[in-house]
Amino acid sequence: MERVALYLQDAHSLQDGIRYVQYAEEKGFEAVWQAESRLVRDAIVPMAAFAAATNRIKVGSGVINNWTRNIGLLASTFLTLDDLAQDRIICGIGAWWDPLAANVGIKRQKPLRAMRETVQLLRRLLALENVTFSGEFHQLNGVELDVVHGLREPRNVPIYIGATGPKMMELTGEIANGAVLNYCVPPEYNDQALERLYAGARRAGRSLDEIDRPQLIVCSVHDDRATAISGAKWLLTQYLAQQPHIAKASGVDAEIVQKVKSIIGWPASKEQIHQAMQFVPDEFVLRISATGTPQEARAKVREYMDRGCTCPILYPLGDPLLMIDTFEVI
Repeated sequence: MERVALYLQDAHSLQDGIRYVQYAEEKGFEAVWQAESRLVRDAIVPMAAFAAATNRIKVGSGVINNWTRNIGLLASTFLTLDDLAQDRIICGIGAWWDPLAANVGIKRQKPLRAMRETVQLLRRLLALENVTFSGEFHQLNGVELDVVHGLREPRNVPIYIGATGPKMMELTGEIANGAVLNYCVPPEYNDQALERLYAGARRAGRSLDEIDRPQLIVCSVHDDRATAISGAKWLLTQYLAQQPHIAKASGVDAEIVQKVKSIIGWPASKEQIHQAMQFVPDEFVLRISATGTPQEARAKVREYMDRGCTCPILYPLGDPLLMIDTFEVI
């Protein structure tokens, strides 16, 4: 595998996360992507820590949402990160999901329009343009990044959209540097995703090859296959209950989803997760994740790459160091 990346969420302390990222860099990993998922861990602080503690590996947000940061603050945040690790920062951004967004007072109206405005303005601000803009979601009046100490030149911060639905995938093909393809989906999900990316790219006069396609992949590696499956099932059970867009994309039977949702609350307790896990079949886990022995996990990741993933972003369940060793590229 020529390209491979690490994904971290909130399962480890920040200190351990830094150690894993440094180890991944040693083993030839291309990038680390830090999640900003549930209301647990902000992405920006870990990104800064990872950038400061490494020399080569790229650092991406995997993904932040486009609703809760003012566009000026969003641009200055990524300019600041670029000051810390020039040309190593990636902005991964997504449309968030309900019920989480609604529970904190965000109304996700016209998500495609909101994303288009955000990406276009973020790119212009990071190019150090003076921007005046009146849109549905952003209004700027002669705004530019006020760089006093630092580089007074455009910043190279690629923008990747974490797209799941077909319309957002088309928009990604049209305006973004890349798509962060979702996890908890079978490899064949990528076939339709690539069709939508190509449709959007064609509208903008671009080819599919111009759009990078890294993909989040849940990866549970253990020499004992049953242990690996149990580790993956713990996570996937929560996702079926709490992230409806992923549950839909995964193709799991609706009856299973309803059983799991009837047990798991928000936030989910360990007891609820254990109780709901019994309804999630092993076959489902193996279909939508890279789970099993090291050899089985590598083979499954190869399936995603054969279906258009350009760089697997591996979410370690179990021992992160074992997973990194399993996929080292040097």
